[in-house]
Amino acid sequence: MKVFVTRDPRIFDSQILSTLRQSTSFFASTCLLAIGGVLALVGNTDPLAGLSAEVSDMPVPVLIWQLKLALVALFLTNGFLKFVWANRVFGYCAVIMASVPNAPDDPLSYPRAGQAAELNIRAAINFNRGLRSMYFALGALAWLLGAVALAGATVLVVWIVWSREFASIPRSILLKEGS
Repeated sequence: MKVFVTRDPRIFDSQILSTLRQSTSFFASTCLLAIGGVLALVGNTDPLAGLSAEVSDMPVPVLIWQLKLALVALFLTNGFLKFVWANRVFGYCAVIMASVPNAPDDPLSYPRAGQAAELNIRAAINFNRGLRSMYFALGALAWLLGAVALAGATVLVVWIVWSREFASIPRSILLKEGS
């Protein structure tokens, strides 16, 4: 955002922010569709009961299916709320960016750019949390196959999140000092 103050024109910056908002909108709508699918299954667990009959000899009560699906719905709902909030905060960032004076020597230029940067960071944090919720929702689906599958899927999701966010090549590239 410090460079943003002196950049002219600022169209590139607004395009980047627009892309970020489109991404949050896409994932929020995806979560809504997935929540709808899960709620449809909660209301009609017959397909799951049929699957259970093919895999196991023990019948699973409807309430158990509904509880397992509720966990998935909980993660998806959390993801939806994080994406919607990220979208809103990216919107706040856009408004603050628009209010940054065009004159770098204006005393409001750098403080406003700093506010925009902080808002952008907060939006990105919520976006990442929304993605994590979607990952864990996918992992929670394994509970439909049993507790062992849930434990395995949870370990797998934790590894995927860790490897992508803390041990990935793109992260190491981003952390390099200006080379």
